[in-house]
Amino acid sequence: MHTNEKIVHVSIFEIIKLHFLSFLCGFYLIIKRFPKWIWDPKKFFMLQQRDRPPPCLVDNNLGIHSHVKIKGVKFHYVEAGDKDKPLILLLHGFPDCWLAWREQIPCLSVHYRIVAIDLKGFGDSDKPATKRSYRIEVLIEELKQFILALGVKQCSIIGHDLGGLLGWYMVALYGDMIHKFVVISCPHPNFYWNRVTGNSVFDLKWMHFSRLPFLPEIDALKEDLSIINDAFQHLQLGEINTDKNYVEAYKYAFSRKEDWTGAINYFRNLPFIRLNTDSSEQICTRTLLIVGNKDPLVSIENIIQSSEYIEKFSVKVIAGAQHFPHQQKSNIVNTAILKFLMGTVSNTEKPPPKSIVSSWFGSLSNTVKYGNHMFDAVHKKTSGVVNVLPSKILIFLPK
Repeated sequence: MHTNEKIVHVSIFEIIKLHFLSFLCGFYLIIKRFPKWIWDPKKFFMLQQRDRPPPCLVDNNLGIHSHVKIKGVKFHYVEAGDKDKPLILLLHGFPDCWLAWREQIPCLSVHYRIVAIDLKGFGDSDKPATKRSYRIEVLIEELKQFILALGVKQCSIIGHDLGGLLGWYMVALYGDMIHKFVVISCPHPNFYWNRVTGNSVFDLKWMHFSRLPFLPEIDALKEDLSIINDAFQHLQLGEINTDKNYVEAYKYAFSRKEDWTGAINYFRNLPFIRLNTDSSEQICTRTLLIVGNKDPLVSIENIIQSSEYIEKFSVKVIAGAQHFPHQQKSNIVNTAILKFLMGTVSNTEKPPPKSIVSSWFGSLSNTVKYGNHMFDAVHKKTSGVVNVLPSKILIFLPK
């Protein structure tokens, strides 16, 4: 199938619906913010000036900082490991930058050449303000050229959240370039936008709100970037080492309006497109799906549904992790990634052992805030996947 035929646009009805939800959620969030603004407008619009980057953003302890221009766009990346070893490209999520992979780079660079990129619109990469610069065809072509600019024709990709979404498009459009794919907290593009409306700053309401002009950037800057505090609560709860004040590093990276415009432009474009899911065009790249069982944004049901589009896949549910399992439970995630990348899997198709079903439902039972209706839907979907497993390979990595 030709590349252009693999990307499809949503229907006219869906486009109208998405625009309507943007205005509706925008109105809701403005009304919700209004009392704070009236009560203390000075505090509401307070923004600390940040002129110098925290040391953890610019030092070379994790890798060498470099830049490359692709089609006139400057990309910043951090590289570690032996250049003669297989390349792994790390794609961060939203709102994030290359620093997202601080727990993975030292571990993976022992065995691989690691490149952690700042996606366009993030970190020290260029941040074009126009929406058209963030069309999926442009983004994927730039990533393809970036890989080639590193002097290789094939690599593996590890992507989290938005970076995982771009990874899905890469393996669907340029699967011959991707050896293996690890996707963290990110379902297939056709399910990515089915966000759970939970206790998260980037829930479904904010996703719809983000498509409006100007207002999302203003909202992100309010109260000295309190949105960063909300997004990275795990960095403030003592779950991992916070000696380097990573929250402040993220606030520096997103301290200006233009630091948000490029990043938010992804959400102004990508909800309107999907992948053509012709059953004869399944993703052939061997894939590992990682998700935290307490993720407020990604449901395990969406991960199960995503596996239907992959020929050979593994699933790892991280107990006790939320939306950032690679940061919250880095040792477990690193072990799972290395086992997936370095382990050997037989190409012989075989039916799954009986423990597969019990393992899957054991993971599902840990998922919080699901009512009976949701569990029934997951049960039904899981049964459907298990029934067709003889034509696939399904592996559960041990916790």
